[in-house]
Amino acid sequence: MPSFLKSFLNRNQPRTRKTAAVSGTVEFLETSRLITLLIFAATTAAIVIISFVGISTANLPVLPNQIASLRIVASAPFSYPSAEKTRIASEQIRDRLPPVYRLDFELLNQFETHLRELLAALDAFERDHPDGDPATSPARKEALTDLVEAFNAKGPYQASVADVTTLFKAGSSAARAALVESGLRVLRDIYNEGIHDGRSLGPETPARVTISQIVSADGTVTRRSSESLEQALTALRINLAAEAGGRELGLPLFRIFRNGVTPNLIFDLEATRRLQENANRELKPVIVDVARGQTIIEPGLRVTPEQYEMLTAHRKFLLEHSDIALEEGLQLFGRVLLVLAMLIASVLYIRIEDRETLLSNGRIALLALVVTLNLGLVRATYALSSLPFFIENSVAASLLPYLAPVAIAPLIVAILINAGSAIFMALFISIFTSIIYGNRLDLLVLTFLASVVAIFWGTHTRNRSNVLRASIFAGITVAVFALIIGFIDRLEFLTILKHMAAGLATGVLTGVIVVGLLPVLEGLFKRTTDITLLELTDYNHPLLRLMQLEAPGTYHHSLVVAQLSENAAAEIGANPLLARVCALFHDIGKTGKPEYFAENQRDGTNPHDLSNPSLSALIIKSHVKDGVDLAIKHKLPRAVIDVIQQHHGTTLIRYFYHRAVSYTRPPAPVPGNVTPSKDPFSPALPGLGPVPVSESTYRYDGPRPRFKESVIIHLADGVEAASRSLRKVTPQHLGEIIDQIFHDRMEDGQLDEAPVTFEELAKIKTSFTFTLLNMLHGRVAYPQEIDASLPKPATL
Repeated sequence: MPSFLKSFLNRNQPRTRKTAAVSGTVEFLETSRLITLLIFAATTAAIVIISFVGISTANLPVLPNQIASLRIVASAPFSYPSAEKTRIASEQIRDRLPPVYRLDFELLNQFETHLRELLAALDAFERDHPDGDPATSPARKEALTDLVEAFNAKGPYQASVADVTTLFKAGSSAARAALVESGLRVLRDIYNEGIHDGRSLGPETPARVTISQIVSADGTVTRRSSESLEQALTALRINLAAEAGGRELGLPLFRIFRNGVTPNLIFDLEATRRLQENANRELKPVIVDVARGQTIIEPGLRVTPEQYEMLTAHRKFLLEHSDIALEEGLQLFGRVLLVLAMLIASVLYIRIEDRETLLSNGRIALLALVVTLNLGLVRATYALSSLPFFIENSVAASLLPYLAPVAIAPLIVAILINAGSAIFMALFISIFTSIIYGNRLDLLVLTFLASVVAIFWGTHTRNRSNVLRASIFAGITVAVFALIIGFIDRLEFLTILKHMAAGLATGVLTGVIVVGLLPVLEGLFKRTTDITLLELTDYNHPLLRLMQLEAPGTYHHSLVVAQLSENAAAEIGANPLLARVCALFHDIGKTGKPEYFAENQRDGTNPHDLSNPSLSALIIKSHVKDGVDLAIKHKLPRAVIDVIQQHHGTTLIRYFYHRAVSYTRPPAPVPGNVTPSKDPFSPALPGLGPVPVSESTYRYDGPRPRFKESVIIHLADGVEAASRSLRKVTPQHLGEIIDQIFHDRMEDGQLDEAPVTFEELAKIKTSFTFTLLNMLHGRVAYPQEIDASLPKPATL
């Protein structure tokens, strides 16, 4: 036998037996209502401190254009230079400053040149054709027409031969020159005033406007009135008519000179910018004075840039003046009242849905601890918002609500207790998380939904990777809703992506934290998860290996009981995995003296044949205490220890009890030829009564089964042992023996403390029958092969 297994069977050395009995102190801590009230009071104080003390609305993460969830007011008077208001003032100055325009005389100069060239051409025409009317002489008319066409070709001119002929007839060369110079002087005066076509000044510009800033030809900036193109033409016609002495000559001159009238008022962008820059240099920063109690952010409205700037200045002021006391939100009484209301609601919910938790201070302490720790982590993420980095970086501060690990406590409660309590704890944490972050309804909905998703995927999980998967699904939920909320709040897409990444990262981190905390909480609060139970089903566990080698019959018996119990537990809504694990270990105490148990007696030798019935009963009963000793030594879960103690209840060890009753004490010497038997357990002689036998000596010490899985294993243990006595397994015979066992156990009061109904017992019976019929089915006998070398029987 391997040395590591011999250590379990060292019976010669005295040892101190470990006990599974609960001490008085532990029982007091577990059941005392005083301890319950202390836990309640401590939880209330912790939540008030975490959720309200030191919470300032000034540190809430708020982004521009986001819909505010609450009102933020100034905690103290302060002043700050407002860049936003200074920018607005600068824009107002820019709007008030008129644009600068430049007068363009290039087209006028070109027209003057071309018109003087026309005069020179008329003088040459006069010299070449001294006599005759151009209108009557075809040659002179053709020459004059070529002259006019040459003039029109030099620009966008439309002078007519008739108008040029009228100018030609106006007098001598000197007279014509005088008229032209007079017209050019009038035209130059109009150009100096400025001519606009209205398009550069606006769609509905009046005919005559005052232009504040005009850069004239000499570079000076003056304020003057400018004329529209129509006004300029009218002024030109009137002045030319006056210069020509009448309409007869004035109109032809006007038709010639109007070819030189074009808009010359041009917007000067560089000059305008220089003017605005000079004005901005003289502008002083706008100082905003904020009074104590003045509203900075209004609830239900989008945060404007001015409000956000004021909030940032408020945060910086509070950071620089940390000695200022903050008096915001609810007063202490209101805060305590809110926490008490939520805790009372939690108690009522647990009383309705999970009364067992309410009766256990251990479970209540577990709930209080994980909820308080979870809210503490949420508060820790909120506290980061008061750091200078987050005050100056609004995008980073907006990530904090998505970094709060709100699903830790709900996921732990779902795994260690049940999903119902976990869902209520999720709502509890979500409400106070939204309070911490400024009564944000969107955050309440988001965190609660993410926690419920984690609970859904984490309930009844049987391996640690599933815990991480559940938390990742919760992170994905946060990311999706961060995307929706970001679009609703009109945030930048890069900011939305950062929020989504923060939600996913928090989901992964939550899974890692929960996986790390589960073993600690299991040991601290004596809770057992399906993860631990599944690990205990490994057949290489030291105790199961010991049982395989030292008590193989007991090991096989335990496997059958485990199968029976697992199937029955599934039928009545108990924990099948817990039932299986407890059944596998329920008889580990038999490894100490395996030869005293019938299933391990392979060579037909029964050591009980030479033992006193009471001693045999004591040995049989000792396997319960030995099993508890081994379970405690190997740190098996409390539920397994309880099943080891309860799987026989206080049942009677009938075989040895009846054996003891059927024997008497050794008879005294009697006269006559009768020789007394030397067998101390010989039948009673005539005339001698049976020796009184104490039934308690032959009953297990208990306690009786007290939870469903224990009841199932208690019944399965008896059914499996009894089924081995059947020579032929039929549904009728099996049903009869199962009914008999159930009836005897109920008559004996073994199920008096069991939380099972008659309906559930009926389902357990049906499950046992079905499982055993499939396990103990018969097989067809195979015919033996006839050896060909043997002689064949003779035929008759």
